[in-house]
Amino acid sequence: MLGHGDSTGAPSSGHGNGGSGRIRARRRSGRRPRRGPRTGAALAAAAPALPGAVGPVRAGHRRAARRLLTTLAGATAGILVTGLAAPPARAGSGAGEPLGTVARTVGHAHYQPGHCPRTADPAPGLNGARCGTLTVPEDRSRPEGRKITLGVATVPAAHRTADDPIVWLAGGPGDDAVSEIQLALDGSLNRDRDVIFMSQRGTYSADPALTCPGIDGFNARALALRYDARSTGRRHVGATRACHDELEARGVDLGAYNSTESAADYADLRVALGVEQWNVFGISYGTDLALHYMRLHPKGIRSVGIDGVLPPSLAGGAVTWKAAREGFDGLFDACAEQPACNARYPDLKGTFERLVVQLEEDPVTTTVPVPGRPEPAEIVLDGGALVNWLVSATHVAAGVPRSIDELAHGKPQRIAEQWAGGKLSPQAVGRLSHGLAYGVFCGEWTPFESRAEVIRAGHRAFPSFPRSVVANAPLLAFLHPDCRAWDVPAADDSVRDVTYSDIPTLVLSGGFDAQTAPSSGAYAARTLSRSTALTIPYVAHVVFADSPCAQSITRSFFDTPTAPDKGCLAGLKPPAFEIAP
Repeated sequence: MLGHGDSTGAPSSGHGNGGSGRIRARRRSGRRPRRGPRTGAALAAAAPALPGAVGPVRAGHRRAARRLLTTLAGATAGILVTGLAAPPARAGSGAGEPLGTVARTVGHAHYQPGHCPRTADPAPGLNGARCGTLTVPEDRSRPEGRKITLGVATVPAAHRTADDPIVWLAGGPGDDAVSEIQLALDGSLNRDRDVIFMSQRGTYSADPALTCPGIDGFNARALALRYDARSTGRRHVGATRACHDELEARGVDLGAYNSTESAADYADLRVALGVEQWNVFGISYGTDLALHYMRLHPKGIRSVGIDGVLPPSLAGGAVTWKAAREGFDGLFDACAEQPACNARYPDLKGTFERLVVQLEEDPVTTTVPVPGRPEPAEIVLDGGALVNWLVSATHVAAGVPRSIDELAHGKPQRIAEQWAGGKLSPQAVGRLSHGLAYGVFCGEWTPFESRAEVIRAGHRAFPSFPRSVVANAPLLAFLHPDCRAWDVPAADDSVRDVTYSDIPTLVLSGGFDAQTAPSSGAYAARTLSRSTALTIPYVAHVVFADSPCAQSITRSFFDTPTAPDKGCLAGLKPPAFEIAP
């Protein structure tokens, strides 16, 4: 759930293949003191205030942009695995059996082959997958207590040429990895290697699933409210509190759904599957989780790819404002550099920013048709709604200048339909793990960043925007009051540590990414001594979803982690922007 070089990036490379996994951590200066004891794990991502998950749930190149607009919508306290039932194999499950087909108990974790997990979207890639479940303690500080079950699916390589599999870390926080199988397969990530998908704790294919459809229902109703209004905030916090109370009544330990526990889940999974060495690929919030995982459990990691980077030391509202500024400017500059676009839509940046100010003062109300419903839905567009629309609309960049121009000339319909579409869809209900999302937001983000810091960052990025707009970072509206209602302990200060590693790492950013700042990729790469950092121009958040070039670079990286083939970057061109009559 997130926002988060030169256009081709400047790689920082080492030599050789594979890393020794030496890691050290340094804490940021000026950190706030820890706010209370940490009882279990440390990170989970909460539901963004009005829109939805920051991390995308997409499938395929064209479906990626469409679905993002639809969802609009994220040495630990645990016990390290010991006592292997069988020695680890490189890719199989031991004794020559295919990966994912052998039951194994490792410490307090148990892998059991079985039926494939349910998915939030059709996933034909599950046909032929080897599936099962990983059962782990909900809270590793109490290993004999309540257990949770995580769905696992291993998709075989199309043409196996390598024994080290790839494990996929989903975004969000709160997205379901198993439901993202088609996104990975549409990019041929399994061309040479098996790819493993495991639901993060609390997500759609896990048990328990902390989805809270009531929040999704509120997000749909809130389309008829002013986005930034205090009255909207009170209602939003009420929906958050209702979710909290519902999950607590089910016996869920909300403090155990976080990044630290999730990282330990993946460490357990590797050994429980009998894998000696694997590769990690994380998107959006999955990059935050991947950096935690590298720092806490480096053993057995051959290489890491992170796409749409959110460094744990920066995560929060301030960097999300920075991401919006960078992603918007990337798109506005691309239009200005095309003579036809610049002539038809001069000063697109200035037009957009003036509209934000005007709509915050005097919102526009319109209606949009809703498939399957007899009556249209009322939509209010104010300044905050417009900002959040554009964060997502960078995925359909070619139409953005025309949409802004139409709004400036009194025609809000295109923007209203895109802004509302996902939230009004039945598919938006019950798919995001709000429990994991708020676990991450409220344990790992808000304790280390004040609301005043978010506001200052908003004013730095957009000096003309009124305070009511900058008070709510994109996709994170009302986060601090929500977190007071969620009421989980703050994580230990180490959750904000920078990851230092010599594991070969591919760091990918998109030039139009308004969710995770392109500059955050370079920031993370500074302390990854064998990293290759690249910005893919003209692409929005999670470049693997939308860019065949990014997909090619990623596959090449897993073949040769210190020398990926970047040749396709030279041929990339900006989108052909729509030119209205």
